[in-house]
Amino acid sequence: MDLGTFGIYTFDFEHQPAAQIRDAVRELEELGWPAVWIPELLGRDAFTHAGHLLASTRRLTVVNGIARIWSREARWTYGAALLLADAHPGRHVLGLGFGGQPRPGVKPLAAMAAYLDELDSMDTPNPRPARPVRRLLAGYGPKMLELARDRADGAQTYHVNTDHTARAREILGPDSFLAVEHAVLFESDPDRARAVAREHLHGYLRTPYNIAKFRRLGYTDDDLSGGGSDRFVDDLVFWGDPDTVVRKLHGQVAAGADHVAVQVIGVAPGVSALPHWRLLADALLSPTTR
Repeated sequence: MDLGTFGIYTFDFEHQPAAQIRDAVRELEELGWPAVWIPELLGRDAFTHAGHLLASTRRLTVVNGIARIWSREARWTYGAALLLADAHPGRHVLGLGFGGQPRPGVKPLAAMAAYLDELDSMDTPNPRPARPVRRLLAGYGPKMLELARDRADGAQTYHVNTDHTARAREILGPDSFLAVEHAVLFESDPDRARAVAREHLHGYLRTPYNIAKFRRLGYTDDDLSGGGSDRFVDDLVFWGDPDTVVRKLHGQVAAGADHVAVQVIGVAPGVSALPHWRLLADALLSPTTR
């Protein structure tokens, strides 16, 4: 799977009308970005959202990061992914994840394995695409990463440090694809930068699955209290001038990521991040990809 070394991860489209999304994603393509990652969180359906972005562009790869397995039965995920693969050969990646609120008595690993079993047993009269559906799994713990290695094209991670990326690469081995989301903020004042970063991280410090993930990353209760320690904030949000941010992003590649999906934070809902995406394109994308 080749998505280029860097792509864009964004929640921005959740707050924008379809025409504004279309114009933005076309500019992303013109800037040379090879891939854009979209979540499923605030109301946009994963597959209609992906379909709109794909139909608005000609070359850009669109990745669901992630489509929640609880949002639809496996048969509908299967059918939607087939159609997108058929309509836009090689340009859609199905990212699947547990997602959502905790479900008492339901173990994420077992639920994901059962969902994959359903997907892999599907039969349909729908035409098969010329190029097969590609899929990634959201994975953090060793067992989910092993499942991604064995049952998908690889894994995607979200809000992790470079130590986790190195450990994930060891588990996945050399042949599985590893994509890592990382948040960035163009702000050089430490107090202002960390205040924005803490606001961004606040919701993730309130959910049991994220707390468990952060503890596995080596952060203590002190790191996870009071909005997050400076160490925690600085590891999960790369802030500073463009050169500093770019250097830190390359650290994720050096740690083992095949692809880094860059999420610009500090942009108000409804406001376009395009100025930041333009700056990042100049700094991260090689002339041969533009």
